[in-house]
Amino acid sequence: MKLGLQISSFTWPDGERAIGATLERVVRTADEAGFDSIWVMDHFLQIRSVGRLEEPMLEGYTTLGYIAALTRRARIGLMVGGIHYRQAGLWLKAATTLDVLSGGRSYFGIGAAWNMEESRALGFPMPELAVRFEMLEEALRIIHAAWQGESGTGERFEGSQYRASRLLNAPQALSRPHPPILIGGGGERKTLRLVAQYGDACNIFGAPENLRHKYSVLRQHCERLGRDYDQIEKTNLSTISITPNGARGSLTPAAFVDRLGGWADAGSMHTIFSVRDVADVSKLELIGRDVIPQIRSMGQPSPIR
Repeated sequence: MKLGLQISSFTWPDGERAIGATLERVVRTADEAGFDSIWVMDHFLQIRSVGRLEEPMLEGYTTLGYIAALTRRARIGLMVGGIHYRQAGLWLKAATTLDVLSGGRSYFGIGAAWNMEESRALGFPMPELAVRFEMLEEALRIIHAAWQGESGTGERFEGSQYRASRLLNAPQALSRPHPPILIGGGGERKTLRLVAQYGDACNIFGAPENLRHKYSVLRQHCERLGRDYDQIEKTNLSTISITPNGARGSLTPAAFVDRLGGWADAGSMHTIFSVRDVADVSKLELIGRDVIPQIRSMGQPSPIR
């Protein structure tokens, strides 16, 4: 099983002037501790499940560029990109640029988006959900074509949402056959069908029972489309609090290993999680020392390296 760190809050000690230095300390520690991936959210305002709307939130791809320069081993990505925030061509160029500058260590995380409040607040047009799914599928088709060969197919694209006269991509992404595409969300009719058709990874919330159900639906889509289910990395998303002794209702390393085992038994290959009070990097060091060595043999091996 693999472990990924999601950094979902930048409300840290020492205030906004120290965000850059604190983020550097967090991501360097996670990379050195053995985390397989590091993620930031694609939000412009803090989401209510994490903190107050007015709390600091960094733009995702700018932040990932900074993280790429500070890390050497972990893959990095958005959890997950909101399709209407960037045009398909910009998604292609941003994702390719990150992959090139990180030495082929990126994920391309994308989804249909949901945050109406921040879109209205900052003036992003947010089409209806059905339109956003059309945008998502067309963008995936464009990006798949542009990530082929040395510099894309060079073909035209004519869709209902996007038109492109020449699918050219230079430099080409370093990851082969392309940066792994993680499509976020658990919608059973559309989202998981898109994972089966275009994705290399999915991302699901919830308890093991929910993971089993969603992965089963994904398997059914794969069977209908002729896709090898085992070639898709199954991931799940969570939030934890961890201390050496389980103080104040937190998890001990042993309890966290048990929880990871439940997710692995449900089929997850890669658990991605936020750590409360992550600016205290001793928590990441604790995970690197007492959790990561114990979970490497859990579950099925991931098709993404």
